[in-house]
Amino acid sequence: MSTTQSQACPDCGSHREIASQVCGACGAPPRSAEEDQRAEQEGGVRTTDLEPYVTLRYIAKLFKVLAVLMVLMLLSEVTIGLMQQGTDAIISLVGEATRFLVLAGLLWGAGDLAILLIDLGHDIRVSRILLGRVNAELHRRGGSTEDAAPSEQRSEQRMSPR
Repeated sequence: MSTTQSQACPDCGSHREIASQVCGACGAPPRSAEEDQRAEQEGGVRTTDLEPYVTLRYIAKLFKVLAVLMVLMLLSEVTIGLMQQGTDAIISLVGEATRFLVLAGLLWGAGDLAILLIDLGHDIRVSRILLGRVNAELHRRGGSTEDAAPSEQRSEQRMSPR
């Protein structure tokens, strides 16, 4: 499959006309079929194995947009306060500015936490996929966990007091 052919986005599943371009729906970077095949051959994880977390991405963006809006509201409040009341408004404006900046910082941090949750979800998913592949390979080769049990029992018996 060529990178110029149409395909689904590996992150959000939406249709991409040109696979070699960034996804218009979620902004995911392009990944070629050759990269997916190489990852599969090397025992890695393909992007199609990962779940998209589209809603969590939108929540992260929403929090960051709200933080920017809070800063813009702060700037307009300071401007209007200084224009209407002059230097007499500085004391109340400092309190308002502190409150707005703390809230904007919390919203921005919540957006970053949402992105960290996405990364955490991908890491857990990748670990489960790789563990499943290791397990399947062990069963394919005929190995089992029972082979290791006698040696583990012997080492536990040596450690335990008699």
